[in-house]
This record gives sequence, structure tokens and C-alpha cells, in this order.
Amino acid sequence: MEETEEHDLFPYQAIVLTSFGGPEAPEEVMPFLRRVTGGRGIPDERLEEVAEHYLHFGGRSPINDQNRALIEAIRAELARRELTIPVLFGNRNSRPFLADAFREAHAEGMTRLLSVTTSAYSCYSSCRQYREDIASAQIELREEGKEVHVDKIRQYWNHPGFSRANARIVGEAARQRYEATGVVPHLVFVTHSLPNSMDDTSGPGDDEGNLYSRQHLELSAAIAAETAATLGTEVEHDLTYCSRSGPPSQPWLEPDVNDHLRVLKERGVESVVLAPIGFVSDHMEVVFDLDTEAAETAEELGMDLLRVPTVGTDTEFVMGLVDLALERAAQARGEDVATPTWPGGEVRPAICRPGCCPNLRVAKPAACGSD
Repeated sequence: MEETEEHDLFPYQAIVLTSFGGPEAPEEVMPFLRRVTGGRGIPDERLEEVAEHYLHFGGRSPINDQNRALIEAIRAELARRELTIPVLFGNRNSRPFLADAFREAHAEGMTRLLSVTTSAYSCYSSCRQYREDIASAQIELREEGKEVHVDKIRQYWNHPGFSRANARIVGEAARQRYEATGVVPHLVFVTHSLPNSMDDTSGPGDDEGNLYSRQHLELSAAIAAETAATLGTEVEHDLTYCSRSGPPSQPWLEPDVNDHLRVLKERGVESVVLAPIGFVSDHMEVVFDLDTEAAETAEELGMDLLRVPTVGTDTEFVMGLVDLALERAAQARGEDVATPTWPGGEVRPAICRPGCCPNLRVAKPAACGSD
């Protein structure tokens, strides 16, 4: 594709689906975990405990297959809109690595790329760390004499493609349980836990912080309100966390989903719809932490628990990702763009501002932003 060719995604020549990555064989598990935790001084003994989660499923994370399916869905949506642009795949922590995706693009003469990330919220690990890894891959190519320019779509927790898809999925599940049992289910929303310090500093440098948890709380409340309107009755809800991995001495976001299920049982709650709104696909934190551990907790308590799917390759979500790509392309061309939000939440900028979601351990170059 020539740089001068005008199209709705101009100036971008390729989209790179940018994700976390995961092992695809038992021998890849420990190297993957070492890459994920590099520089944090976590001993192999602790990593081997986490490795058991992957080995429980044959050493293969489902995330890469899910991302390949998402790529095909994005390609189909682009084709439906008659948008001709390649979609590549690059991971932060496993093959195919970001540098390999950028190298592939450069070999085909594509040097202006758009990163579509599989992370919807704002904090260091779900935004700036992606930007750091993009910058690291760019530096790796630059050392080979290859230059690529990369932008990324904004965090999309409140974009209609993500928020409405989640609201529909949760609402349909709650309606089914209500009609089948006559009991209004308690909605338990789940996301990945973080160190409190990371949540405290999430958001732009001039922001009050705690943007990560505030975004989840706002979306949870909006989905619960829409579900209540659908059922015609009040619906209670809570936000919980999973996948804590830090030392016991370090405060992380709480409550843990398993602990909260026990609290709900003590309060007399018998039916729960478990909604993993913090995740884009049914990867390891979902299939192990929720489908295995939380399901076992619910069975032990005698609690009816229905875990709803993540947005995955949902048509509305995929359409939203393409809309976000078009939004970012228009901004790159200097056009004024109305960025839609739901349900009336703040508009997150496409370009991160200085001091946004800082790396609290060590300063690193970060691409796709103003610092």
C-alpha cells in the first residue's frame, strides 16, 4: 500500500492486533512467565506455582487462538466496510512478538502502523506497559536500520462497542436466570486485581488517580442499571477482583471474587451472574480463576452461579474496534472527531498525556503518547 493512497484508515498502512500473549506448549510456560515478570525478582519457585495454572490446561493458554479468531473477525468487518488494510498480530510476551510483527510490516513496505490493543482500561499494566513494549520493539528495529511509526487506539472501556456488548451479554444472562427461577440474580463483576499503588496513579498526571477502579465502577453501575430496566426490578451488583499475584505484604485491590462469593452467601444470596468485564477474551485468568476456582467456590457454597462470556469476537465489539481505528485515523489526519461514549462517561484522549499511568519501578521509553 502506497503512503500517498487515500482511504478511510489513512495514514495507516496496517493494523497490528497487540496483545499480552501466552504459552502454547508446556515447555513455553516458564520462559513466558519469566518474560512477564522480568525485572521484578520473582523466584522460579513462585513462578512454578503459577505455571500449574497453565499446565492444568496442557500448558496451552487459549489467548493466542482467541486473538487469531479476533483478527479474522476484524478482517471480515473491514471487508464488509470495503476497507483494504492488512491486520497483523504482535504479542508483548510470546510469539509472535511485536518486533516480529513490525519487522514483517517493514519488509512489505508498511511503516505507518496502528496498534489495536486487547486492553480496555487505564492503568500502567493495561496501557503504558503496552506503550513501553511498542517502544522497545521500535528501538529493536531501529538498531537494524528499520523505522516504523506506531500509534494506538484509545482505551475503550466506555466505547459503545465494548460497553454495550457487555451490557447486552450480562442483561441476557440475568433475564434468563430470572425467568427460569423467579429470583433476581446478584451481579458480580470481575476484573484483574492490581497493586493499590498502581490504581492510585492510574490516569493522566493531572488526574485525581484511581482511574482504573473508577472506570470499572462506572461501567458496572451502568450495566446494572440497564439490567434492572430490562428486568423491571432492582438489581444488586458489586465489583470484585481476581488474579492477585503480589506478596501478602503488598496491598492489592479487593475484594477477591472467591471471598466475596462467601460474603454474599452469608447474606443469603443464592443466585449470581458472574461477569468478567475486565477482560476481552476467555483467557487464562478467566478459565482458571473463574471457571475453575470461582466455580468450585460456588459449588462448595451451594450457590447458583452463571459465568457470562467475555466480548471475544462479538459482532458489536468487533465493529467497535474498527470504529476506534477509524477514529484514530481521523485524528492522525488532523480532523475533529466526536468520540462516542456510553453511558455518558468521560472521553479518554487518543494520545496519552504526560505522567499518565506511570511506571513506578523504572522509567522507560513509551510510544504512542506525548511522553
